[in-house]
Amino acid sequence: MDALRTIACLIYPDVMSLDVSGPLQVFASANVERQRQGLPPCYRIRLLADEAGPVSTSAGFQLVADGSWRQLDGASLDTLLIPGGPGDTRQCANAPLLAWLRENEPRVRQLGSVCSGALILAAAGLLDGRRATTHWADAERLAQQHPRVQVEAERLHTYQADCAEGAHLFTSAGVTAGIDLALALLEADLGRAMALTVARRLVLFLRRPGDQAQFSQLLSPEPSRTPKLAALLDWIPANLGSDLSLEALAAQAHMAPRSLSRTFVKELGMGPGRYVERVRLEAARNLLQDAQASIATVARLTGFGHAENLRRSFHKHLAVSPQDYLQRFGRTTQEHAHA
Repeated sequence: MDALRTIACLIYPDVMSLDVSGPLQVFASANVERQRQGLPPCYRIRLLADEAGPVSTSAGFQLVADGSWRQLDGASLDTLLIPGGPGDTRQCANAPLLAWLRENEPRVRQLGSVCSGALILAAAGLLDGRRATTHWADAERLAQQHPRVQVEAERLHTYQADCAEGAHLFTSAGVTAGIDLALALLEADLGRAMALTVARRLVLFLRRPGDQAQFSQLLSPEPSRTPKLAALLDWIPANLGSDLSLEALAAQAHMAPRSLSRTFVKELGMGPGRYVERVRLEAARNLLQDAQASIATVARLTGFGHAENLRRSFHKHLAVSPQDYLQRFGRTTQEHAHA
């Protein structure tokens, strides 16, 4: 490269520190790896805020902004990242910042968000008519506040190097998904070999594809939120290998099948069949992650019956096969990576 590419990240009061440091460390580590190879660095990293100086994060410590976005021409930036955090609500009402983002969006080569930073981009009107993701806990808020955004709540990120629109403006899910996004950006810039080298240095798995689902979504709501279903929801995980058809669930809950279906949709936003599949999938995921049984055994224990049924469910909801998931996230694999 002839010149350094400037990677900038917005910071603001109560920003999530890992949303900032995680992705930026990928680019910093790429500089280190190039120096090890006798090559010049590629990236210049900057923190931008309303004003230059210290900014308190949600973790209680401070990050120091190099400068203010107010005096900056977006054309001087290669990539601008908008992180999330508890302070995002105030930034969604920060009219000068939103105006600056709208004005500079065409000038920045790449503009993306991490976690709930997508709410800030949406508040600026930059995600209207576009696909977007965010942390699963903020997906409903994004969809309700910005109905013109095509929210894909289970994606890790929407970056697509081979799509002009997706390579310019993109979003990513919570916290560590920002690191997956940064690895994808790095791979597009410097190739897969460099991205793999950086991932290995950071003891990461290169790389979860953007359409892979967010794995950490909790399926069991608080009992106070589902008073009519609390006992049944406690019973289901302990009986995954049993008959969990609508009729069987209705009998267990002492309700008519149609009434049970309506209650599930009202209290959980999904029907009984979909809920059972998600619980079975979560149980299978945990068993594979802990390397406690073979794929065939996991399919039997969690009520899928056959490995092919488990494979279809994994592809449908997680966008990976059980075998790929085991290789990437199984405890044995991780122990080897750390050895």
